[in-house]
Amino acid sequence: MTARKNSHSRTDRLITSITGWAAGIILMVLGIWGIMTLLELRRYEETNDAQVEEYINPITARVTGYISRINYEENQDVKKGDTLLIIDDSEYQLQQQEANAALLNAQAQVEVLQSSVSTTAKSAAATAAQIAAAKAKLWKQQQEYDRYKRLYDAESATKQQLENVQTALDVAKADYETVQNSYEAAVSKVNDIRSQKAVLLAEIERRQALLGRNKLDVSYTVIRAPYDGKMGRRTIQEGQLIQAGQTLAFIVNQATGKWIIANFKETQVSHMHIGQPADIEIDAFPGKTFNGTIESLSPATGARFSLLPPDNSSGNFVKIVQRIPVRIKLTSSSAETVSLRAGMNATVAISKKNG
Repeated sequence: MTARKNSHSRTDRLITSITGWAAGIILMVLGIWGIMTLLELRRYEETNDAQVEEYINPITARVTGYISRINYEENQDVKKGDTLLIIDDSEYQLQQQEANAALLNAQAQVEVLQSSVSTTAKSAAATAAQIAAAKAKLWKQQQEYDRYKRLYDAESATKQQLENVQTALDVAKADYETVQNSYEAAVSKVNDIRSQKAVLLAEIERRQALLGRNKLDVSYTVIRAPYDGKMGRRTIQEGQLIQAGQTLAFIVNQATGKWIIANFKETQVSHMHIGQPADIEIDAFPGKTFNGTIESLSPATGARFSLLPPDNSSGNFVKIVQRIPVRIKLTSSSAETVSLRAGMNATVAISKKNG
């Protein structure tokens, strides 16, 4: 009985000793971890409210029509100028042909008016020559009348002769006035035609602008990649009717690179400045550290850029620590960052010594 009690006592002491050592080791590990954490907190400003960002832009249609061909697949790499999709341009081609025909018609009318100006100007010149002849004839008849008037006064000519000469003079005056009126009418017609030409030239400019617009519409039926990038999800099909302004796809702009938006607490940014280095860990690649530098700090808190900014003057106020978005440029090589995707979560640490 005594031996059994001694055996139990030794076992209890052994278990107690092992438990004590284990607890001591755990406490020591926790203490070391706590000390390291405190040292890290003293050396670095850190946040896990950060994400990888890239420019993701929509591809929109500028004309309405049916999709005739799609030349890309989901997640496909594309180069600037690659044809993404083609819209049926039959209607726009017809509109362009109609506008071109209207322009040719207006240009032909200008040529007709130019010919009319030339013909009317020649007619006016011929009438001007007739004015000189009519004026000479009038002068001759006036001299004839004056001579017969003197003869009549001297009773050397009869009244009938004087009346015949008077009639001839009146006819010469009428002919002279007629020719003058004809010349003025011809000159006026030339001016009218030239005015019509100015109006028609303005119409030609309008037709040219309309034709240019139709050519633009035809060119808009071919949608191309605006830059080197990677296509997102595809939600359209061939034969689908799309409207002008409709978003057709999204493209990630790979030419502008990637960056990190880290949202630090307002109490953490007092010593941060542009150019300050940063260490970045991406959740998708544990154990790997990316390098970066602060590119800019937001001029306001993230809440101020929200759709409905908070209004603390409304009566109910609870003080909440705000976050300041900090843009961090990735300085690691492109080969290292090529696997990063927009929206990935990250943890960013910035040394206080460089503040």
